[in-house]
Amino acid sequence: MCQHQPSCPNADSADREAARVVAHHPEQGWSLLCNGVLLFEDTGELLPDGKIIAPHRPLTAARVATAA
Repeated sequence: MCQHQPSCPNADSADREAARVVAHHPEQGWSLLCNGVLLFEDTGELLPDGKIIAPHRPLTAARVATAA
């Protein structure tokens, strides 16, 4: 799928979110990455094979938000 040089990580890689954005729809809360991953603003993901990755916000950000 990816034609960038160097190639973006594939959808099965742990660093799949590092792939380039090919379609961005902030009004709908999602972006399509060049590896076929749908990345949602809540950090959840939908992989090309239909697998769902639950939102995974960093704990440090959650602590900062609750301290405010």
